[in-house]
Amino acid sequence: VNAFLWRAALDTVGFMPITAADAFGGTIITDWYQLPETPSERYKVNIFILDRTLRADGVKVSLFKQARDNMGQWVDVRVDPKIATDLENTILTRARQLRIVSTE
Repeated sequence: VNAFLWRAALDTVGFMPITAADAFGGTIITDWYQLPETPSERYKVNIFILDRTLRADGVKVSLFKQARDNMGQWVDVRVDPKIATDLENTILTRARQLRIVSTE
């Protein structure tokens, strides 16, 4: 996998608990994470590094969201696909920054 994309992905979701990270397979899976300001919602992220080169299509993010229902149970909630795209773009931007710094 591309080392810059890998590092950028870890930097981007570093605030979330990581349940699995496979540098050779290019997979990062987080555990559920609740934002302090919205404790009735939680998020989970799966990141896949798909290429050895730093390309826009070299990273894929799957984002999952759950919210508590009236009974206090976690239920799946639809996630706006733009949020996953924004995460991919954040990872790509960070990867480009890391590459620039490494060549200085």
